[in-house]
Formats: sequence, C-alpha cells, structure tokens
Amino acid sequence: MDTTRHDGLHATLLADGFAFVPAARMRARLEAHGALADGDAFAASWDALEPDTYMADHGRYRRRRHAVFAADAGGAIARQPHQPHYQSREYNPLNGGVERWFAPIEDAIGAGATLRAVLAYCRALFGGLAPEVRRWHIEVHQFRIEARAGEPGLPTPEGVHRDGVDYVLVLLVRRRNIASGTTTIHAPGGAALGSFTLADPFDAALVDDRRVFHGVTAVQPLDAAQPACRDVLVVTFRRA
Repeated sequence: MDTTRHDGLHATLLADGFAFVPAARMRARLEAHGALADGDAFAASWDALEPDTYMADHGRYRRRRHAVFAADAGGAIARQPHQPHYQSREYNPLNGGVERWFAPIEDAIGAGATLRAVLAYCRALFGGLAPEVRRWHIEVHQFRIEARAGEPGLPTPEGVHRDGVDYVLVLLVRRRNIASGTTTIHAPGGAALGSFTLADPFDAALVDDRRVFHGVTAVQPLDAAQPACRDVLVVTFRRA
C-alpha cells in the first residue's frame, strides 16, 4: 500500500502547499521505501562538502555538493552525468543567471541506501500529487551552512523565494551549536502562512514550490568558540 496517500500528508500538501514532518514520522516514511543502512556514512559525508564559490554576497559560509537524477513514474531512479545547477534570476536574484558547477555528491552516497530511500519516497509522494507526470528531473543538494561570531550563516541568502521546480524536500541531517534557522512559508503576495524549525535529524519540510514561497532565518553560533553548522539535504522534483 502507498502510505503517502493514507497518513494525512498527501491531503495536507494538497490543502496547504507545505508540511512540516517531525523526525520520527519522517524516518518511518523513508524506511517504508528502503533501509537506511548507511545512515552514519550519509551524515558524515557532509564533512566532505566543498565551498560554494558562486556567492554573490561574497560569503564563505556555505558548502555544498550536487547531483542530478531522472525517474520515470514507475521505473528506476537513475543518476545522470554530472551537470551544472541553473536558476534564472526570476527565482534566484542573488546567485541566479549563471550555470553553477558544484562538486558532485560522492558516488557511494549517491548510490547509498539512505539517499535511495529518500528519492523513492519523494517519487511516491510527489507522483501521487501529480499523477500526470511521467518523468521527473531530480536535483539533490547537500548543504552545510556555517556560522561564526559576528558572521551569521544564511541558509537562504536570496531571501524568501521559490526554487522554480514542482516540489521540494528539505531534510535536516544535523544541527551543531546553532540557534535559529527557522523555516518560514509565505503566500505569493508575501503573507505568512506558517513557520517551524528543523531541530532534530530527519525533521523535514515539504513544499509545493508552484504555490508557496519559503525562506530560512540566519543561524548564529551558541558558543562562539566552537564550530557551528546546519546540515541539510534538499531534493527538488521538476517535471521533465
């Protein structure tokens, strides 16, 4: 049985355009689509991210890796040759308008059980929301936002925005020594629709990017003498 249609989340996304899913519920959903057997290695791979050198604000607080996958409605989910990430300035006025080549997600992580379970779950959920879509273009981003004393990290330096896709999953992997990082959801006219903080590993935000805007407040270190970061996995689905 496709549990994505029977636990209320499908209806919430149809009604509201977004949902917050607490860690325990999200983990159970993912495990229904595959064992999270490499979970420790998956989380540790964020320590190998590379600096994002495309930041128009000249910030050096963001590290990332990127990969592209393709999926038919019912077939295999296949990794594609490495390619750039592109957003128009309509969707990313700060960093858009150029092809951005990021370091690829490591092969073992891209083929690993955890990421494969995430992708399978997303296809089931998003495919249920858009059953007319026969093929998906999927982008996967590993992000680390670092914060230092006097230099907060900006998870969304472009501000409240849309990504220019159909659906978005934001999955928290780790928070270390940080405050804030609150996700905010907005109507196209700017009205606030909701807010929540991804605090525990596997806390998740799901967004219908065609209907709502989202942003995340800056993160600050709790202890300025210690490393501080916010690690998330972002997966976007766009009809091919």
